[in-house]
Amino acid sequence: MSKQPKIVAELGRPETPAETAARKAENSRLYRSRKTINNLIYSLLVTLGLVLAIYFLVPRAEGDPNWNIDYVAQSEIASQSLGEDLLVPAMPEQWRANAAELRNATNGKVTSWYIGFITPADKFIAFNEAFDADATWISNTLKDYPATGEITIDGQKWTVYDNRSMKDAGNVQYALVTSSGRSTIVLFGTADDAEFEQLATSITATLRSAQ
Repeated sequence: MSKQPKIVAELGRPETPAETAARKAENSRLYRSRKTINNLIYSLLVTLGLVLAIYFLVPRAEGDPNWNIDYVAQSEIASQSLGEDLLVPAMPEQWRANAAELRNATNGKVTSWYIGFITPADKFIAFNEAFDADATWISNTLKDYPATGEITIDGQKWTVYDNRSMKDAGNVQYALVTSSGRSTIVLFGTADDAEFEQLATSITATLRSAQ
């Protein structure tokens, strides 16, 4: 006895060959669609796992940056290391330091005493003092920008580098350079003229007291 075709409840009769083929094709399409979605979810989970692994495994600095470096104390250590008496500007407490250290030039010939100041207006001025520095050191420190003039602050003559109109001046938007004996002092940063002059005046006073 031959097997009777199965009656499909939705149709109330057996499927035709065309209907069977269409049903199988639709089931295949739905399977592929579910598999694609599952693969996508799996890929997202793998990516999330990698991101979390990188986040927890890569070392990061703890806490906020230190904007209150004791540059006076650091100057004593640097002075002993360099064997020179270093300039230490006496700035009000509103002037904070985010760095105070000795820095070597790329050619290794000049070592400078560096302080990174954050001004009361939250601008930046870098103080640099080098001994027996040449024009190359000044040029490298100021990214080869040319001098634009001169100014006298509290009796001390400074060479001015006003780069504020330059598109890519970065932290060297404005700079002042002076010398005294074997010392060459370079100031550069993003502060306004008044804050530069305040720092320069303090340096002049320190230079006079050292003479």
